[in-house]
Amino acid sequence: MPCSALSLIKRCAEFHIKDECDLVAGYTRCIYVLYKYRPRLRAFDVVYVGLARGGNSGVRSRLRAHRRSKKKRDVWTHFSVFEVWDNISDSQVAELEGLFRHIYRKDARAIRLNVQKRFSRLAEVRQNKLVEW
Repeated sequence: MPCSALSLIKRCAEFHIKDECDLVAGYTRCIYVLYKYRPRLRAFDVVYVGLARGGNSGVRSRLRAHRRSKKKRDVWTHFSVFEVWDNISDSQVAELEGLFRHIYRKDARAIRLNVQKRFSRLAEVRQNKLVEW
């Protein structure tokens, strides 16, 4: 039996233009990222990291909502989706999303849309004194 390449991520699609969000499978559980493309630099800036739980809040409906939103629609140009395996729990997916948001919380472009600026549960495992590791 072949092993999977990754234990958390089933498949991903990266750097698609926002008009392609209708092509994403409807009820996909995943972490997704919204980017703003800067052509002069040929660079993608992260402007949002989100979670799609599947069901009614699958990634396609989340991306469509971001595309329709007056506040968000002009801020992003591209997206990536990272689908998780079926055996990954919702709390594990939420933990991944929280970690990514926590990483980007000090990035001025990323926090524009991320209202939740840090992952508070990370404080439960924080141990900044590296000599005690």
